[in-house]
Amino acid sequence: MDAVRIGVIGGSGLYEMPELTDVVEQHIETPFGPPSDALRIGTLAGQRVAFIARHGRGHVLTPSEVPYRANIYAFKTLGVERVISVSACGSLREAIAPGHIAVPDQLVDWTRDKRGRTFFGDGLVAHVSAADPFCPHLSAVLADAAQANGGTVHRGGTFITSEGPRFATRAESALYRSWGCDLVGMTTSPEAFLAREAEMCYAVMAHITDYDVWHESEEDVSVELVLQTLSANVRLAQQALLAAVERLAGSARACECENALANALITARAAIPPETLARLRPIVGKYFGE
Repeated sequence: MDAVRIGVIGGSGLYEMPELTDVVEQHIETPFGPPSDALRIGTLAGQRVAFIARHGRGHVLTPSEVPYRANIYAFKTLGVERVISVSACGSLREAIAPGHIAVPDQLVDWTRDKRGRTFFGDGLVAHVSAADPFCPHLSAVLADAAQANGGTVHRGGTFITSEGPRFATRAESALYRSWGCDLVGMTTSPEAFLAREAEMCYAVMAHITDYDVWHESEEDVSVELVLQTLSANVRLAQQALLAAVERLAGSARACECENALANALITARAAIPPETLARLRPIVGKYFGE
Protein backbone atom coordinates (compact mmCIF):
# COMPACT_ATOMS: atom_id res chain seq x y z
CA MET A 1 0.00 0.00 0.00
CA ASP A 2 1.20 3.53 -0.81
CA ALA A 3 2.27 5.68 2.12
CA VAL A 4 -0.47 7.46 4.02
CA ARG A 5 0.80 10.96 4.90
CA ILE A 6 -2.48 12.80 5.52
CA GLY A 7 -5.07 11.99 8.17
CA VAL A 8 -8.52 13.54 8.51
CA ILE A 9 -10.63 13.51 11.66
CA GLY A 10 -14.24 14.61 11.40
CA GLY A 11 -17.76 13.45 10.73
CA SER A 12 -18.42 10.28 8.77
CA GLY A 13 -19.99 12.34 5.97
CA LEU A 14 -16.59 13.73 5.05
CA TYR A 15 -15.34 10.60 3.36
CA GLU A 16 -18.58 9.96 1.48
CA MET A 17 -17.40 12.04 -1.47
CA PRO A 18 -17.25 10.99 -5.12
CA GLU A 19 -13.61 12.05 -5.44
CA LEU A 20 -12.45 9.46 -2.87
CA THR A 21 -11.59 6.16 -4.56
CA ASP A 22 -9.96 2.79 -3.81
CA VAL A 23 -11.31 2.83 -0.28
CA VAL A 24 -10.32 0.14 2.20
CA GLU A 25 -11.05 -0.22 5.89
CA GLN A 26 -8.34 -0.99 8.40
CA HIS A 27 -8.80 -1.92 12.05
CA ILE A 28 -5.84 -0.85 14.16
CA GLU A 29 -5.27 -1.79 17.77
CA THR A 30 -3.22 0.58 19.90
CA PRO A 31 -1.83 0.53 23.45
CA PHE A 32 -4.56 3.06 24.23
CA GLY A 33 -7.41 0.93 22.98
CA PRO A 34 -9.17 0.98 19.61
CA PRO A 35 -9.72 4.21 17.66
CA SER A 36 -13.17 5.73 17.37
CA ASP A 37 -13.89 3.52 14.36
CA ALA A 38 -12.17 1.57 11.65
CA LEU A 39 -9.91 3.79 9.59
CA ARG A 40 -11.09 4.34 6.02
CA ILE A 41 -8.16 4.81 3.67
CA GLY A 42 -8.70 6.02 0.14
CA THR A 43 -7.13 7.93 -2.71
CA LEU A 44 -7.90 11.63 -2.92
CA ALA A 45 -6.17 13.90 -5.46
CA GLY A 46 -3.65 11.13 -6.04
CA GLN A 47 -2.77 10.85 -2.34
CA ARG A 48 -3.60 8.09 0.12
CA VAL A 49 -5.61 9.70 2.92
CA ALA A 50 -6.84 8.09 6.15
CA PHE A 51 -10.16 9.11 7.70
CA ILE A 52 -11.41 8.60 11.25
CA ALA A 53 -15.00 9.34 12.23
CA ARG A 54 -14.25 11.16 15.48
CA HIS A 55 -17.48 10.15 17.23
CA GLY A 56 -17.74 6.78 15.48
CA ARG A 57 -20.14 6.01 12.68
CA GLY A 58 -23.63 6.85 13.83
CA HIS A 59 -22.18 9.40 16.30
CA VAL A 60 -22.05 7.05 19.29
CA LEU A 61 -19.27 8.69 21.35
CA THR A 62 -19.60 11.83 23.45
CA PRO A 63 -16.74 14.35 23.28
CA SER A 64 -15.49 12.97 26.60
CA GLU A 65 -15.57 9.38 25.30
CA VAL A 66 -13.60 9.94 22.08
CA PRO A 67 -10.36 7.88 22.32
CA TYR A 68 -8.11 10.77 21.33
CA ARG A 69 -4.83 8.98 22.06
CA ALA A 70 -5.86 5.90 20.10
CA ASN A 71 -6.90 7.99 17.10
CA ILE A 72 -3.62 9.92 16.90
CA TYR A 73 -1.54 6.81 17.67
CA ALA A 74 -3.29 4.89 14.88
CA PHE A 75 -2.46 7.67 12.44
CA LYS A 76 1.15 7.64 13.61
CA THR A 77 1.53 3.92 12.95
CA LEU A 78 0.33 4.50 9.37
CA GLY A 79 2.98 7.16 8.82
CA VAL A 80 0.62 10.14 8.86
CA GLU A 81 2.47 13.46 9.05
CA ARG A 82 -0.37 15.97 8.71
CA VAL A 83 -3.71 15.84 10.51
CA ILE A 84 -6.67 17.88 9.31
CA SER A 85 -9.48 18.27 11.82
CA VAL A 86 -12.93 19.21 10.57
CA SER A 87 -15.03 20.39 13.46
CA ALA A 88 -18.36 22.04 14.22
CA CYS A 89 -18.15 24.93 16.64
CA GLY A 90 -19.97 27.95 18.02
CA SER A 91 -19.01 31.55 17.41
CA LEU A 92 -18.31 33.98 20.23
CA ARG A 93 -17.99 36.98 17.90
CA GLU A 94 -20.60 38.80 15.82
CA ALA A 95 -18.45 38.86 12.67
CA ILE A 96 -17.90 35.09 12.69
CA ALA A 97 -21.35 34.05 11.53
CA PRO A 98 -23.02 30.66 11.15
CA GLY A 99 -22.07 29.17 7.80
CA HIS A 100 -18.60 30.71 7.92
CA ILE A 101 -15.34 28.80 8.37
CA ALA A 102 -12.65 29.65 10.90
CA VAL A 103 -9.07 28.39 11.03
CA PRO A 104 -7.88 29.28 14.55
CA ASP A 105 -4.30 29.85 15.64
CA GLN A 106 -4.72 29.65 19.43
CA LEU A 107 -6.32 27.18 21.82
CA VAL A 108 -7.61 27.18 25.39
CA ASP A 109 -8.13 23.79 27.03
CA TRP A 110 -11.13 23.86 29.38
CA THR A 111 -11.60 20.08 29.48
CA ARG A 112 -10.94 17.52 32.22
CA ASP A 113 -8.13 15.05 32.83
CA LYS A 114 -10.12 11.94 31.99
CA ARG A 115 -9.74 12.51 28.25
CA GLY A 116 -6.15 11.25 28.22
CA ARG A 117 -4.31 14.41 27.28
CA THR A 118 -0.77 13.05 26.87
CA PHE A 119 1.03 9.96 25.65
CA PHE A 120 3.65 10.38 28.34
CA GLY A 121 3.90 9.16 31.91
CA ASP A 122 4.65 5.72 33.37
CA GLY A 123 8.34 6.51 33.61
CA LEU A 124 8.86 8.65 30.50
CA VAL A 125 8.42 12.41 30.87
CA ALA A 126 8.18 14.98 28.10
CA HIS A 127 7.23 18.65 28.20
CA VAL A 128 6.28 19.56 24.64
CA SER A 129 6.02 23.18 23.54
CA ALA A 130 2.45 24.22 22.75
CA ALA A 131 2.88 27.99 22.52
CA ASP A 132 1.49 27.85 18.99
CA PRO A 133 -0.72 24.75 19.08
CA PHE A 134 -1.75 24.70 15.42
CA CYS A 135 0.65 24.21 12.51
CA PRO A 136 0.87 27.60 10.74
CA HIS A 137 1.65 26.09 7.34
CA LEU A 138 -1.17 23.55 7.40
CA SER A 139 -3.57 26.18 8.76
CA ALA A 140 -2.74 28.49 5.85
CA VAL A 141 -3.30 25.68 3.35
CA LEU A 142 -6.70 24.90 4.87
CA ALA A 143 -7.78 28.54 4.91
CA ASP A 144 -6.69 29.04 1.29
CA ALA A 145 -8.48 25.88 0.19
CA ALA A 146 -11.75 26.82 1.90
CA GLN A 147 -11.65 30.34 0.53
CA ALA A 148 -10.89 29.15 -3.00
CA ASN A 149 -14.08 27.06 -2.86
CA GLY A 150 -16.34 29.92 -1.92
CA GLY A 151 -16.18 29.77 1.85
CA THR A 152 -16.16 32.89 4.02
CA VAL A 153 -12.99 32.24 5.99
CA HIS A 154 -11.69 33.79 9.21
CA ARG A 155 -7.95 33.31 9.70
CA GLY A 156 -6.68 33.09 13.27
CA GLY A 157 -8.56 33.42 16.53
CA THR A 158 -8.74 31.63 19.85
CA PHE A 159 -10.64 28.36 20.16
CA ILE A 160 -11.75 27.22 23.63
CA THR A 161 -12.59 23.55 24.17
CA SER A 162 -15.26 22.83 26.77
CA GLU A 163 -15.93 19.41 28.22
CA GLY A 164 -19.50 18.92 27.05
CA PRO A 165 -21.59 17.07 26.14
CA ARG A 166 -23.96 19.82 27.26
CA PHE A 167 -23.89 23.23 25.63
CA ALA A 168 -22.72 26.28 27.59
CA THR A 169 -24.70 28.32 30.06
CA ARG A 170 -25.12 32.01 29.26
CA ALA A 171 -22.70 32.85 32.07
CA GLU A 172 -20.07 30.50 30.63
CA SER A 173 -20.52 31.90 27.14
CA ALA A 174 -20.08 35.44 28.48
CA LEU A 175 -17.00 34.31 30.42
CA TYR A 176 -15.38 32.83 27.31
CA ARG A 177 -16.01 36.07 25.45
CA SER A 178 -14.49 38.11 28.27
CA TRP A 179 -11.35 35.95 28.05
CA GLY A 180 -10.93 36.92 24.42
CA CYS A 181 -12.02 33.59 22.95
CA ASP A 182 -13.57 33.60 19.48
CA LEU A 183 -14.80 30.02 19.01
CA VAL A 184 -16.09 27.27 21.28
CA GLY A 185 -16.18 23.53 20.65
CA MET A 186 -15.79 20.23 22.46
CA THR A 187 -13.10 18.13 20.74
CA THR A 188 -10.02 20.13 19.71
CA SER A 189 -8.40 19.53 23.11
CA PRO A 190 -6.52 17.29 23.69
CA GLU A 191 -6.45 16.28 20.01
CA ALA A 192 -4.16 19.16 18.99
CA PHE A 193 -1.72 18.55 21.85
CA LEU A 194 -1.50 14.81 21.18
CA ALA A 195 -0.75 15.51 17.53
CA ARG A 196 2.05 17.82 18.64
CA GLU A 197 3.48 15.10 20.92
CA ALA A 198 3.34 12.72 17.95
CA GLU A 199 5.22 15.33 15.86
CA MET A 200 2.37 15.73 13.41
CA CYS A 201 1.18 18.94 11.80
CA TYR A 202 -2.36 19.71 13.01
CA ALA A 203 -4.89 22.31 11.93
CA VAL A 204 -8.65 22.81 12.30
CA MET A 205 -11.20 23.75 9.68
CA ALA A 206 -13.96 24.89 12.05
CA HIS A 207 -17.45 25.18 10.61
CA ILE A 208 -19.50 27.77 12.47
CA THR A 209 -22.94 26.38 13.28
CA ASP A 210 -24.29 28.90 15.80
CA TYR A 211 -23.65 31.85 18.12
CA ASP A 212 -23.57 29.64 21.23
CA VAL A 213 -25.95 31.32 23.74
CA TRP A 214 -24.50 34.81 24.16
CA HIS A 215 -26.23 36.54 21.24
CA GLU A 216 -29.38 38.40 22.20
CA SER A 217 -31.10 38.33 18.81
CA GLU A 218 -29.93 35.01 17.38
CA GLU A 219 -31.24 31.50 18.09
CA ASP A 220 -29.55 29.62 20.92
CA VAL A 221 -27.40 26.65 19.98
CA SER A 222 -29.25 23.34 19.63
CA VAL A 223 -28.63 19.98 18.01
CA GLU A 224 -31.17 20.86 15.31
CA LEU A 225 -29.36 24.10 14.48
CA VAL A 226 -25.94 22.43 14.42
CA LEU A 227 -27.09 19.62 12.11
CA GLN A 228 -28.90 22.02 9.81
CA THR A 229 -25.80 24.16 9.27
CA LEU A 230 -23.47 21.17 8.93
CA SER A 231 -25.73 19.61 6.33
CA ALA A 232 -25.61 22.81 4.28
CA ASN A 233 -21.81 22.96 4.56
CA VAL A 234 -20.86 19.33 3.98
CA ARG A 235 -20.06 19.75 0.27
CA LEU A 236 -18.00 22.87 0.99
CA ALA A 237 -16.04 20.88 3.58
CA GLN A 238 -15.41 18.08 1.07
CA GLN A 239 -14.33 20.47 -1.68
CA ALA A 240 -12.04 22.39 0.69
CA LEU A 241 -10.52 19.12 1.87
CA LEU A 242 -9.91 18.01 -1.73
CA ALA A 243 -8.25 21.35 -2.53
CA ALA A 244 -6.09 21.15 0.60
CA VAL A 245 -4.86 17.64 -0.29
CA GLU A 246 -4.04 18.84 -3.81
CA ARG A 247 -1.98 21.69 -2.35
CA LEU A 248 -0.15 19.36 0.04
CA ALA A 249 0.65 16.68 -2.54
CA GLY A 250 4.37 16.05 -2.66
CA SER A 251 5.24 19.07 -0.52
CA ALA A 252 7.75 18.90 2.31
CA ARG A 253 6.71 20.09 5.74
CA ALA A 254 7.64 23.75 6.19
CA CYS A 255 7.34 23.94 9.97
CA GLU A 256 8.85 22.69 13.22
CA CYS A 257 6.14 20.15 14.03
CA GLU A 258 8.21 17.13 12.96
CA ASN A 259 10.83 17.94 15.62
CA ALA A 260 8.47 18.79 18.49
CA LEU A 261 10.07 16.24 20.83
CA ALA A 262 13.68 17.15 20.06
CA ASN A 263 14.01 19.25 23.22
CA ALA A 264 11.01 17.91 25.12
CA LEU A 265 12.15 14.51 26.41
CA ILE A 266 13.68 14.81 29.87
CA THR A 267 13.92 11.28 31.28
CA ALA A 268 17.29 9.49 31.14
CA ARG A 269 17.20 6.47 28.84
CA ALA A 270 18.39 4.11 31.59
CA ALA A 271 15.48 5.15 33.80
CA ILE A 272 12.73 4.48 31.26
CA PRO A 273 10.83 1.21 31.84
CA PRO A 274 11.25 -1.04 28.78
CA GLU A 275 7.51 -1.57 28.48
CA THR A 276 6.89 2.19 28.37
CA LEU A 277 9.49 2.67 25.67
CA ALA A 278 8.05 -0.21 23.68
CA ARG A 279 4.55 1.25 23.93
CA LEU A 280 5.68 4.66 22.65
CA ARG A 281 8.20 3.42 20.08
CA PRO A 282 6.23 4.81 17.08
CA ILE A 283 6.35 8.25 18.71
CA VAL A 284 9.77 8.43 20.39
CA GLY A 285 11.78 5.67 18.73
CA LYS A 286 13.85 7.97 16.54
CA TYR A 287 15.26 9.67 19.66
CA PHE A 288 16.48 6.38 21.09
CA GLY A 289 18.05 4.91 17.97
CA GLU A 290 15.13 2.62 17.25
